[in-house]
Amino acid sequence: MNSDGTPECRPQVPRAGRPASTPRPTATFKEAAMAQNSTEQKFTFLFTWFDRTGDGYLTRDDFQQIGEVFAAVAPDESNKSALREAFMLWWDVLGEAAAPDAQGRIGRQQFITAMRSHIAADAKTVERLVTPIIDALMRALDTDKSGMLTADEYVRMYEALGIDPATSSAAFQRLDRNGSGTITHDEFRTAIEEFYLSTDTEAPGNWLLGSPLLRS
Repeated sequence: MNSDGTPECRPQVPRAGRPASTPRPTATFKEAAMAQNSTEQKFTFLFTWFDRTGDGYLTRDDFQQIGEVFAAVAPDESNKSALREAFMLWWDVLGEAAAPDAQGRIGRQQFITAMRSHIAADAKTVERLVTPIIDALMRALDTDKSGMLTADEYVRMYEALGIDPATSSAAFQRLDRNGSGTITHDEFRTAIEEFYLSTDTEAPGNWLLGSPLLRS
């Protein structure tokens, strides 16, 4: 009370700590967790795809086999050879990053860790490993030399590579960014780079092998 009997007005002093008007970065934490989970999800897809024997490990033999699966899509020997060599390079780089066990095997978590810390952490490494595969596939499938793939060509290609047509059809809709009904060589390359490098769950390339979002 003041001396004249009126209530005393004291200024409000902010409490120590974060100002009340500043929101806590809850969304940022959630986004970071989602990005981490989606990266693990898509690299798990990739591991399963590469694990040709289904024994829960990757070996040189697995990469030879996946190389043959891709080579079977190519009609000419030069592209077949390019695809086989590309997957052997993949194995060599992965082996350096993941340190196979005494039996020459790499487990799923080793693979995911190596992908995160070495391969997908370096755009130049991704380009070195993936570009020969993209180029060989486009040369093999673009029979009319238009520089583009239709939805049917794209889905048939991935079906031959062991991917469910429902998955590749949904992926194509995202990859066809301008709704033209075709994807260009550059769009395909961009999508592959997104798969390996992007943590954005809405990036079209992150849907190549299925939804990057964990199912609840």
